Amino acid sequence: MKIAVTYDNGNVFQHFGKTEYFKLYEVEDNKVVSSEVMSSNGTGHGALAGLLAERSVEVLICGGLGGGAQAALGEAGIEVCSGAKGDTDQAVEAYLKGELVSTGVNCDHHHEEGHSCGNHEDGHSCGGNCGGGCGSKQPELTGRNVGKICRTHYKGTFNDGTQFDSSYDRGEPLEFTCGAGQMIRGFDAAVADMEIGQIVDVHLMPEEAYGMPNPNAIFTVEIAELAGSEDLEPGQQVYLTNQMGQPFPVKVTAKDETTITFDANHEMAGKELNFRIELVEVK
Repeated sequence: MKIAVTYDNGNVFQHFGKTEYFKLYEVEDNKVVSSEVMSSNGTGHGALAGLLAERSVEVLICGGLGGGAQAALGEAGIEVCSGAKGDTDQAVEAYLKGELVSTGVNCDHHHEEGHSCGNHEDGHSCGGNCGGGCGSKQPELTGRNVGKICRTHYKGTFNDGTQFDSSYDRGEPLEFTCGAGQMIRGFDAAVADMEIGQIVDVHLMPEEAYGMPNPNAIFTVEIAELAGSEDLEPGQQVYLTNQMGQPFPVKVTAKDETTITFDANHEMAGKELNFRIELVEVK
């Protein structure tokens, strides 16, 4: 088996689409037998999956990645373990021990502003950032704004008209680099060829937003093995921490006298979303 890790000076690089290097590990009998550092040769989001597939990579360990990247990697048959931090060798060791928990799509919120997270101990609720399963492979974005810093106002609603977010309400446009994997795929695609001052309405299917729920992201643990879980109730959204010390958001879905079940899928996984987007500025 061959494992690739986004690499920067010994540590896991935190943006898959912008990584300049990968560290490749050859694994036999669940042990690393060799490793090498490989340049990405400036390859962008759309082609990195193909680059790894050409090197027969079966598992990618990375920091952040967007839904489009996860879809492309899934199409290439590459398992993704995202949300990793720290030393790459330790991350691989944790993966081989079954201790590295993926946080899924964690770099493609429709926005990042106003997002405050609590922790498991205080039970503070938080909108998660863990994606669901992989969708179909998406072509690389093209358009006049791809690669440029864009500032947009937007309003997001569900199909019943309920508003879930609005930059207008916050009084500050959202700023992001179009096509860099910082946004959900459908939002990025809508902005890619807009003109300044233009307003568009888009309807996004789950595959263009937060993906479909991943059944593997639902897990049950013994209450006795998770300190503080006895105080949690179904419906709460909290953060857990994996063996690498990385926090990941989950929702409590069930609880009995001895076990508690968590769902690490993004809260909007499986949902169709509507956005009204106004392009304010392009830098």
